[in-house]
Amino acid sequence: MGVCLSVLTIAGICAPHTAAADGLPVGNASAGPGGVESRAGDVRYLALPAAQNTLALSIRRNGGELRRSLLLHGRYAVPVVALDGTADGLSADGGTLVLIRPRAGFPRARTTFAVIDARRLRTRAIVRLRGDFSYDAISPDGGLVYLIKYTSRRDPTRYEVRAYDTRTARLLPDPIVDPREPGEQMRGYPITRAASPDGQWAYTLYDGAGKHPFVHALNARALTAACIDLDALAGRKDLMGLGLDVSSDGRELSVLDPRGHLLAIVDAKTFRVSAATSGQTGSRDGGGGLSPGIWLAGVAVLLCVGAIVLFMRRRDVVAPT
Repeated sequence: MGVCLSVLTIAGICAPHTAAADGLPVGNASAGPGGVESRAGDVRYLALPAAQNTLALSIRRNGGELRRSLLLHGRYAVPVVALDGTADGLSADGGTLVLIRPRAGFPRARTTFAVIDARRLRTRAIVRLRGDFSYDAISPDGGLVYLIKYTSRRDPTRYEVRAYDTRTARLLPDPIVDPREPGEQMRGYPITRAASPDGQWAYTLYDGAGKHPFVHALNARALTAACIDLDALAGRKDLMGLGLDVSSDGRELSVLDPRGHLLAIVDAKTFRVSAATSGQTGSRDGGGGLSPGIWLAGVAVLLCVGAIVLFMRRRDVVAPT
């Protein structure tokens, strides 16, 4: 352990900490020490502060073996897509990881995020956009990164969804809208998120900014979306405790109360909403794996190992941002 500590001192790696807040314009939402897990559940990705920089790690879920490491100049975080701390940023095929520069306040004049080859843990691009954005979703193949653009300097509940094409390195000009209601204004705070098994659909439950809650169903493969109104949930006092669950075949989306009881079922093909029958319960599976507390206890060890890797593999360092 003495060798590890000496390398930590040389490399300037920080001690265990609370993870940096994500780009959401509220509170201190962060992915915590758990980071984001691959869809297969075999690899977990972390983004940890290293002095003023960021140490990205890929770790085998079984046994905690360090697979690869990357030092990014500047601070980055695993994206959070809802107030419940749901982490995202990894494409369904496991090939692309997105980390975002945490915000210092709202609004911000420029947004920075990193597009990373997740398998080799190498930086593909550092993207800088004018305006205030947060991360929303990624297409299954990693070709499209969806972003929330905040359209008001005073009201963080007003937004539009935009897409960044990682292949052409450009922000697509048109917002992603529901073709059934192209002029509808988007507004609300994201409460929680669930995704289809293949990663094509990202379902986000919004509070509706004082009106009725709704689910934003983003087709991350096809550059389109649907807004699913949940009028029956308007006025509930427990909105922030509600959950979403997608069936294993991807055909149904369930809206759950804080105890896991079904409130509504959405047909994922037609977006038709039906009320749950009395007594029905659903699943609130958080994806399994080790609890955040256990992961936090292991961060010190990971930092030591990561520091050694960084000290011996300086080719992982990317250009300053």
